[in-house]
Amino acid sequence: MVTLFRRIREKLIQSGSLTKYIIYAVGEILLVVVGILIALQVNNWNEERNAAIFEEEILFLIDQNLERDSVRLSEELYKARQAIELTDRLLEQVELKNYSDSLNYWMGKIISFERFKSQSSAFEVLKARGIETVTDKELQLALISYYDENMYAVSQSLLDIEKSFNDDWIPVIKEDFADFKWRDYHQPVNAKKFFERPSTIVLFKIFQDNREAGMINLEEAITKITEIRSMIKAQLM
Repeated sequence: MVTLFRRIREKLIQSGSLTKYIIYAVGEILLVVVGILIALQVNNWNEERNAAIFEEEILFLIDQNLERDSVRLSEELYKARQAIELTDRLLEQVELKNYSDSLNYWMGKIISFERFKSQSSAFEVLKARGIETVTDKELQLALISYYDENMYAVSQSLLDIEKSFNDDWIPVIKEDFADFKWRDYHQPVNAKKFFERPSTIVLFKIFQDNREAGMINLEEAITKITEIRSMIKAQLM
């Protein structure tokens, strides 16, 4: 092709026709420009296609991560609700001065804590590539809200419960309990003395408050997951 253009230019120069040469030169420039534009357009199409493929793949992986988060969060929510309900029942029995062995097993579920780590590997890959890779702006904001806000709130509330367990309950367990098995039972040395101490009741109520705050954050995170997964499903259809 280059050789052909060179021959044409040589013939036009030899012919001495300046007008024809100028027309040819302009045409050759236009042809080159068109070629460049076509190449750029093809490159843009390829980039857009690759971006669309990446978006579909990363959203699929994020959806899988969110599904695992939902299962784990639901488990922790069940434990939190159970602990709150059992605390109410325990306090009712203590008020009736009923210190049966059932309270020991209830305390096994109450005096405990949970840990949770979000499955965020796919979202981290997305952030490294650029959150704008997700074309749905609402979905972008929902993902940022979940990982930066909901997960932070869940993490902090669970850490608060764990800290309360370590700071408040561990000394009590060492001092007042004859035996215990994690999430199974706690056995006081003297149940009557333990439960009739005002500080014990206060401790149960403080721990319950922490659980209730954590429960709210867990519920909000699960709701957000449902919302995001619905948006991802619509995006991938």
